[in-house]
Formats: sequence, structure tokens, C-alpha cells
Amino acid sequence: MAKPTKHATLICSIMTVLALIGIVLGIVFVKPIIIAACLLPTVIYEAYRTEGESTRWASWVLLIVIVLEIVLIAFSVSFDLGKFFSESTKEIAGYTVPLGDIKIFGPAIMAILSIILFIRTRGKYTKWLAAIIFITCFAIVFSLNPDVFKQLFKIGVEEGLKNL
Repeated sequence: MAKPTKHATLICSIMTVLALIGIVLGIVFVKPIIIAACLLPTVIYEAYRTEGESTRWASWVLLIVIVLEIVLIAFSVSFDLGKFFSESTKEIAGYTVPLGDIKIFGPAIMAILSIILFIRTRGKYTKWLAAIIFITCFAIVFSLNPDVFKQLFKIGVEEGLKNL
């Protein structure tokens, strides 16, 4: 059954403003936790709105990843995935993801999941939320490591151009 859309425009607008506030504050104060915390309500609403089989699993995995990301950032957990896998990149769901600090891996996975949600969903509100998530993930990465941000941005642009 389709989710109600009576207040969806208002809610998505609020989520957009909240994400923008989180991005600005997180970058200005170099606090990625602010960005991630401000993204959490958007991810929760995305999980609520999705209905298709593949979009539902993607949104729930997205929710798990954002919660884990907040925990990793809050407790300053550092773990080099590149050294662990003895590789600089890993292919996940057909996308090449740079490896490094585990805190960078979370937003990279979230960006990929948001692309999946954007491509596979038909609802304009779930697409809107996926776009918010995608953009905000890059802000998290930028606030964590601007060099990795450049790599992920390139991947995002290439994938976006493929799907036009």
C-alpha cells in the first residue's frame, strides 16, 4: 500500500533544511557528527517511505549504516580497512569504493545505497530523500577527509552520467 503523501512535501522540505543546517555547521566546525546526526531523520523517513523489495532492504541497510557511522564518529573509532584487506579499493554492488578509515566507508556505502534508492524507486518523495542522503554523505566524507571526498565525488559523477 502506498504511503500517505499528505504531509510528505512538508516533511521532505524540513529534512532538506535540516540536512543543509547539518552540512553547514558540520563543515564550519569540522564536526562530521553534526552532519550525520542531522541526516538521521531523513534516513528514518526514507526507511518508512520505501515499499519495494530492493528499496526496502537498501533503506534499512542505510539506517543501520548511519547509526553505526554516528557511533564510530562519536567514539573516534579508527580502523584502516585498506590495510586490513590489503587493497586500496573494494567493489561493492558494482561500485568501486576507496578503502581507508572505516569512518569514510560508511558514507561511501550510504551514497551507493542512495543511488540504488534513487534509481529503483518510483516515488518522487523517496527520490527526494535519496538525493538529500547522497549529497549529505559527501559532506560527511568532506568533513572527515577532503582528499577522499574528491575520489568519491568523481565516482558519483561518473555513475550519475551513466544513468542519464
